Amino acid sequence: MAANTNHRPMGPRPGGHGPGGMMPGEKARDFKGSMQKLLGYLAPYLPGIVVALVCAAASTVFSIFGPKILGQATTELFNGLIAMLTGTGGIDFGVIGTILLTLAALYLVSALLSYLQGWLMSGVAIKISYSMRRDISNKIDRLPLAYFDRVQSGEVLSRITNDVDTVTQTLNQSLSQIVSNVATLIGVLVMMLTISPVMTLVALCILPVSVLIVSQVVRRSQPFFRRQQEMLGHVNGHVEEMYGGHVILTAFNGQQESIDTFSRLNEDLYKAGWKSQFLSGMMMPLMNFVGNLGYVAICVLGGFLTLNGSITVGDIQAFTQYVRQFTQPITQIANISNVLQQTAAAAERVFEFLAEAEEPADPPAPVSTDGVQGAVWFAHVQFGYLPDKTIIHDFSAMVKPGTKVAIVGPTGAGKTTMVKLLMRFYDVTEGAILVDGYDLRQYARGALRDMFGMVLQDTWLYSGTIRENIRFGRLDATDEEVYAAAKAAQVDHFVRTLPEGYDTVLNEEASNISQGQKQLLTIARTILSDPKILILDEATSSVDTRTELSIQRAMDALTTGRTSFIIAHRLSTIRNADIILVMRDGDIVETGSHNELLARGGFYAELYQSQFADTAG
Repeated sequence: MAANTNHRPMGPRPGGHGPGGMMPGEKARDFKGSMQKLLGYLAPYLPGIVVALVCAAASTVFSIFGPKILGQATTELFNGLIAMLTGTGGIDFGVIGTILLTLAALYLVSALLSYLQGWLMSGVAIKISYSMRRDISNKIDRLPLAYFDRVQSGEVLSRITNDVDTVTQTLNQSLSQIVSNVATLIGVLVMMLTISPVMTLVALCILPVSVLIVSQVVRRSQPFFRRQQEMLGHVNGHVEEMYGGHVILTAFNGQQESIDTFSRLNEDLYKAGWKSQFLSGMMMPLMNFVGNLGYVAICVLGGFLTLNGSITVGDIQAFTQYVRQFTQPITQIANISNVLQQTAAAAERVFEFLAEAEEPADPPAPVSTDGVQGAVWFAHVQFGYLPDKTIIHDFSAMVKPGTKVAIVGPTGAGKTTMVKLLMRFYDVTEGAILVDGYDLRQYARGALRDMFGMVLQDTWLYSGTIRENIRFGRLDATDEEVYAAAKAAQVDHFVRTLPEGYDTVLNEEASNISQGQKQLLTIARTILSDPKILILDEATSSVDTRTELSIQRAMDALTTGRTSFIIAHRLSTIRNADIILVMRDGDIVETGSHNELLARGGFYAELYQSQFADTAG
């Protein structure tokens, strides 16, 4: 007997698995937490960042001396003009020329350092962008299928593209600007104090007002920046989904519903974006207004001090330039704070993704798959996609090597779920599945899945030639092996009728060939892979009856001597199965061969009669 429903595994269950791996740290929930995580992420690139920031600070320091030196030239020119008017001397152009040459040298060095800083930060930003996308890509490979069941692929794509781009642009531009502006603020303050402490005190009066404005705007706009990033991900997810399923969408006249959904999501994105940009846009006018008030006060006080002879004309010119430079970094830091909010929202989404629970790790010493015979034991398997909803209640069966097993039952009985458990796309909740006596969790996932060949009802082909799509089953296969697999799958004749033959390029959705032809190509791919265990999930559901008979002959040859699991709604396709497992509501209710089950007159007989009532009559 090939199957047995009354056995429980003896002794401790073989194999096991621990909790899924997690990225260190808690999920980011606020600006501070997100930025702290981002700073920790920058640690490997700290030397390059430090050099770039030092160059930015040095460039700023050199440029800060410019107004002071230019003020000396103005004072020298003013004194020379006064001397000419009084007849006591003239303008010393040699001194002025020396001052201007010194000023030019300072600005040149400042420009070179600024260029070096930009070059270094661009390289660091590109490396960080690559590292983030590499980590996200690796994370995708480690995430369980349950994650993608509840999250749109467009949402994941948005985190890889939009969110990482936002973080990268901030690192490339804003980080060095923060250092430059802070250095400018400190340097200008020092230069102002050397010119006139009184006027400096007046200029500092605008600082508390500026800080108050910045803090209020930041506090009110931050939630909208986070909402903007979230809605951008939803919009991308909807667009990707609609483009991927545009044929089905059109067939069921779902265009208007899709447009309505997009309009709603886009409206939410617009509202969040408008509010965040409006609040952040208020900062510049407010800061300019406060800065202009301080500028007017400085000009009045400076004119009074000049008349009293307390400071020179050149110092007044330099101080007014410093006042303008003093308010400019405050304004820029305020703008950068808005950028940092958006960056924090983007970084938060990236780190939340990287912190998702992963699949359990492979065992440290996995069982080898060499010499696997294909004996499969389902030992009281229980499973549910949700913790509170069990789909498979108590599935038990023993399958000998080389047995052709058919799994049948109504929709929702758990047939495809069993296949997903067998491939370890999901892990069982209770019980165990064993191959050749070893728990599936004792195998490495990659090696385990190499043992299986699978043909699903929903075909998957990628943009490439037909030859490449078939060879995907075994990448080192020769052209002759590809042709042999195509012939076995009854697809060779069709391919050779195409203008480019096996070099015909399939488009992204493989919509330039029929559904049945796509199914034949996936069958050819599976034949080429020469698996130890075969899984056919409604493999012939998309082909006509005549082609189905041809495929059945190919499948009979393919399944000979190989453990095979066949899921079918067309019961005519599994009449020659060695054993049929009849499922209903997550349990096996009947087992036996086709003739045995018909003679029993149970649930299988009812299913069969419902499909062939006309023929039987």
